[in-house]
Amino acid sequence: MSEFHVSSPKHCAKQGFKYKKLLYTIFTLLTSLILLALLIWFIIHPTKPNFSLKETNIDQLMALSSSPSTPPQLLNSSIQLTLISTNPNQKLGIYYDQLQIYASYKGQQLTSPSPLPSFYQGHQDINVLTALLVGAAIPIDPSFVFEVEHDLAVDGTLLVDIKAHGRLRWKIGTWVSSRYGFSISCSATMAFPSGVNGGYPLSLKKATQCSTAV
Repeated sequence: MSEFHVSSPKHCAKQGFKYKKLLYTIFTLLTSLILLALLIWFIIHPTKPNFSLKETNIDQLMALSSSPSTPPQLLNSSIQLTLISTNPNQKLGIYYDQLQIYASYKGQQLTSPSPLPSFYQGHQDINVLTALLVGAAIPIDPSFVFEVEHDLAVDGTLLVDIKAHGRLRWKIGTWVSSRYGFSISCSATMAFPSGVNGGYPLSLKKATQCSTAV
C-alpha cells in the first residue's frame, strides 16, 4: 500500500513565511554591507595619486627608409625616464596593477608600450619608477622627420608626451576595493644639452607635473 503525505494550507503558509523571512534577512544583510562600504568610501574620500616626471632623456630617434628614394616610414627610438609617484591619502594604500607606459610626439607613437612592475604604495608614500622605452620599426607619418627637424631648428626643443595606463585598488586595513582603470599624461619639453648643437641625448628641461584620471 502506498503512503501519501498531504500538507495542509496552514502548513504551506508557514513554509512560505519562513522562505520569505530568510530572503528578507539575506537582502537586509547585503544592503547593510553595501551601505557600510559606501559610507566608509565617502568618509575616507580617496584622493587620486599624483605623478611627475623627474628625468627624461631621448637617446635615439632614428627614421628609417626602405630605399634612398622614399621618405622615412619607420622609427627606432630609445627613451629613458624617471617617474615620481605620490599617494596623498592619509588612510588609504594603493595597489598598482597592469601598468603600461609609452611616449608619443604630436599624436605619433614613438615607442612601444612597456610594462612597469606592479607595486603597493602605503599612506603618503613616494615611489620612484624608472623605465626604458624602446621603439623598433615603429610606423611613422611621412611628415614626421620634417616636424621634428622644424621644432628643433626653430625652438631647439621637442614636446614629447609620456602616457601610462593601468588599474589600481584602494586598501584600508584589510579591506581592498575592486580594480579601477586609471591613466597618466605628462608633457615633457625636451632640449639639447647646454653647449651642444644637434645630436643626442635630448633632455627634460625641468621636472613637470602629470595629470591623472581615475
